[in-house]
Amino acid sequence: MSTPSVEQLRSIALHVFATLPVDISELGRLFRDAGHELALVGGPVRDAFLGVTSHDLDFTTSARPEETERILAAWGDAHWDVGREYGTIAARKGDVIVEVTTYRTESYEIGSRKPQVEYGETLEGDLTRRDFTVNAMALRLPQLEFVDPTGGMHDLAARMLRTPVTAEQSFDDDPLRIMRAARFSAQLGLDVVPDVLAAMTAMSSRLVIVSAERIRAELERLVVSPWPRRGLELLVYTGVADVVLPELSRLQETVDEHRRHKDVYEHTLTVLEQAIALETGPDGPVPGPDFVLRFAALMHDIGKPATRHFEPGGNVSFHHHEMVGAKMTRARMKALRFDNQTTKDVSKLVELHLRFHGYGEAKWTDSAVRRYVADAGPLLERLHRLTRADCTTRNQRKAIRLAAAYDDLEDRIALLREDEELRAIRPELDGTQIMEILGVPAGPVVGRAYKYLLDVRMEEGPIGADAARERLLRWWAAEGGRDAG
Repeated sequence: MSTPSVEQLRSIALHVFATLPVDISELGRLFRDAGHELALVGGPVRDAFLGVTSHDLDFTTSARPEETERILAAWGDAHWDVGREYGTIAARKGDVIVEVTTYRTESYEIGSRKPQVEYGETLEGDLTRRDFTVNAMALRLPQLEFVDPTGGMHDLAARMLRTPVTAEQSFDDDPLRIMRAARFSAQLGLDVVPDVLAAMTAMSSRLVIVSAERIRAELERLVVSPWPRRGLELLVYTGVADVVLPELSRLQETVDEHRRHKDVYEHTLTVLEQAIALETGPDGPVPGPDFVLRFAALMHDIGKPATRHFEPGGNVSFHHHEMVGAKMTRARMKALRFDNQTTKDVSKLVELHLRFHGYGEAKWTDSAVRRYVADAGPLLERLHRLTRADCTTRNQRKAIRLAAAYDDLEDRIALLREDEELRAIRPELDGTQIMEILGVPAGPVVGRAYKYLLDVRMEEGPIGADAARERLLRWWAAEGGRDAG
């Protein structure tokens, strides 16, 4: 990462600021004419210095929420209450959406999960209560006056992450900023200063008062950042991971001073980076950044500490660590309030990540290949990438052999898919047809019959509807021609 000068950053930002919608200047004039200040603040200003035009336009103002709402109603096509108790009102005019928040200060009481909010009086005061100096820059409107009371532009140029006040005071005001420090390190490629590093370590336990939803949101942003390894290593080094993602920290427990197996923690971070390298562009099968693939790479070996066993002769085994890891993954994601589908997808990839290794030892039957595809379902392309990323051996001969074996598996999947439309494997007869042929109502027997026909389909490939009907009737006769359930 190159380090631009302050002058270069200023030039870049001026170009971006010149592209702001004209409606924004109009909004600034309305606030000014009403006797109030309005300033673009935070991420949009920081991103401008990085050459990025932000579509999330956040503003701060001296106006109280009621006055802000009146002005926005006159300016926009629609307005709504985002969080009046925190001083935030939003509005839309055409394609431009803005959020405007009254100058404020906020802090957490001991044991509280909700911040105490008080309105502030000045822009500079509002900026100094923000999380980091690079987010404490503003652009006053409509005059386009740059305001940077804490030296955020210089810190951005130096690639430093620093707090406007002492890090301990900042994190005490809002403990989630501890997570945000790691996220911004991963997102912007910034190095935390010693003051921030020390406070993260000393105050990590304060995160227990922050809601799981807020922690999850920061973790998601960290994982899909350009440099997630930076942020994850920071979480582990400071002990923050012990609070928010202890499974990652515990991978360090598998470090073996006798080198009977690889360092699982370092292996995991390498797998994550290799999985990221296998993401595709927007038109590919796994467009990056893909959270499901990345988080599965991060969690794929978390079952190893619990399953490590020293065998006679000095070898080490981790039997069924993929199953244990999948269960642990579900539990952690549930605790972090991830949605059900994301939890299911990540856990499934963790469960399946070792399945391929049997292929490298003995070539599978077509039936085994079909089951591999069916079990992966819509996650197949991600599973391909996770499995390939999981090879971190320094033995080039072994790496080449594993890559060739997986190339062969993918070729066979492609051929079977072409022949059999493998992407949607199902029996030739559906539930309605089964009920009609057997003369039975919906119930357990239909499910068993469907499973039988699916097994036939897996083992033998397409056999046609007529042959499936004959096989179904033979199965039904063997069942006694009745519902044995």
